[in-house]
Amino acid sequence: MKSSILLCMLIVCLLLSGCTHEKLEPKYSQEETLVEENSGSSVNVLATAELQSLDDTQVTWGPGREVDDQNRPTACVKLQEEYGQYDAVFLTEDEGICLTFDEGYEAGYTAGILDTLQEEGVSAVFFVTLDYAKREPELIRRMIDEGHTVGNHTAYHPNMTQIPLEKAAENIQVLHDYVYQEFQYEMQLLRNPEGAFSEQTLALAQNMGYRSVLWSFAYNDWNTDQQPSAEDALQRLTNALHPGAVYLLHAVSKTNHDILGEWIREAKAEGYRFITLN
Repeated sequence: MKSSILLCMLIVCLLLSGCTHEKLEPKYSQEETLVEENSGSSVNVLATAELQSLDDTQVTWGPGREVDDQNRPTACVKLQEEYGQYDAVFLTEDEGICLTFDEGYEAGYTAGILDTLQEEGVSAVFFVTLDYAKREPELIRRMIDEGHTVGNHTAYHPNMTQIPLEKAAENIQVLHDYVYQEFQYEMQLLRNPEGAFSEQTLALAQNMGYRSVLWSFAYNDWNTDQQPSAEDALQRLTNALHPGAVYLLHAVSKTNHDILGEWIREAKAEGYRFITLN
């Protein structure tokens, strides 16, 4: 009798164990995120205890207006020296220009931007959110097929320093897994929403196999109702040219769409070349 009870208990445990390890279908929602295991991707699970000792204070930063003798923002030079150990990128090690676009939603200009990049022979990095990846699969596929780098802009675009560490990890992992599953593409670059980071979030990304890409140039191009003039934007982008530059542009900007080709040609004429990160 006792052996029969034990056998029944063993069967129940095995059944429950089987349910526990059954692969779940992703349920991507703002309220309930999950980190998929065994997705086929190579993002590592974190040893969060090691991260807890790091500073979780949001770093207040910006390229600023002060530049060195190479026209590089001195703030970015210092930040690169301080946080490069965590694979953070404010300036590239190469002297070329890295062109990056943030993609939170589609305003109808990305296809034209891709056309221009193809015409000019330039590769760029496109940082996408989960919503963008779900809504614009054809554009994501085109980015990949045309040799651009698709980067992780997190699943839901939170300030990563203002949420629990495990939620920050989920925001990276959920989008990583979705893109891997849908496009067989493994992302390796992260852009923190709002550029908000701490020593802890940089280490988090690094431990998950990511480089955190910030920038050395950005301007007010994201407000679709108050777009800069083409002349002003072209001047701003050109005057800011410097070795190792990381340009942050928003693909929702009509102005960026309109001047991109001219600016690329101007940068090349001044001796600059364009590189990408991967």
